[in-house]
Amino acid sequence: MSGELALSLRHVSSGYREGGIFRRGQTYEVLHDVTFDVRHGEILGLVGESGTGKSTLARTILGMVKPGRGEVIHYTKRPQMIFQDPYSSLNPAYTVGWTLEEPLRIYGKYSREERLRRVRDMLNRVELPEECLSAKPAELSGGQRQRVSIAAALIQRPKFLIADEPVSALDVTIQAQILELLQALRRELDLSFLFISHDLNVIYQLCDRVLVMKSGRIVEQGTVDEIFDHPQEDYTKQLLAAAE
Repeated sequence: MSGELALSLRHVSSGYREGGIFRRGQTYEVLHDVTFDVRHGEILGLVGESGTGKSTLARTILGMVKPGRGEVIHYTKRPQMIFQDPYSSLNPAYTVGWTLEEPLRIYGKYSREERLRRVRDMLNRVELPEECLSAKPAELSGGQRQRVSIAAALIQRPKFLIADEPVSALDVTIQAQILELLQALRRELDLSFLFISHDLNVIYQLCDRVLVMKSGRIVEQGTVDEIFDHPQEDYTKQLLAAAE
């Protein structure tokens, strides 16, 4: 892990306008003065209870929600997201091959031969057989769908990804396989991750550092060992106690 940065947030506050973004209802602030960095090559964990603002943070980083205050600074191009539920994030009408090739086709830079080569290479990287190219999401297992979702996020070769609860819908054995795959991809493709989870055991297995979020604020951050062995905040201690 180098001292270079993949992402910086500086005093970011953001939220939603009541009645939708095109109406003039009251604005509800979800994130409050959030500041942190994601270092090049690291997996930074983000933990907190449901409703604490983790998904709003992900959407703000990706530009889907505009910050009311503060600054989001990207040091890489085309950041991507791996979703919790690949069944809903993958189009059920299209095959895996189409899903992986379409972003490259839209990009317009590659010949069909080059697109297919990249698709097969990415399928191989996520450890799926080539027969999956002709399958639709409903014909795959949950673990296979999540591997396709990871491949779709990586097909344009981003260097920074947000993984939003990507193993919470999988059984423990498949979870372990996906976490191992993410570690391998991090090494092979020189990736940086913000890994969002409510499961502290998963965070401990995978991440280098941890952010603890409560009510839209980062209340504690540190290395995995610092947070798990010497938590400072009562909220962090409560999360750890609940995970035991």
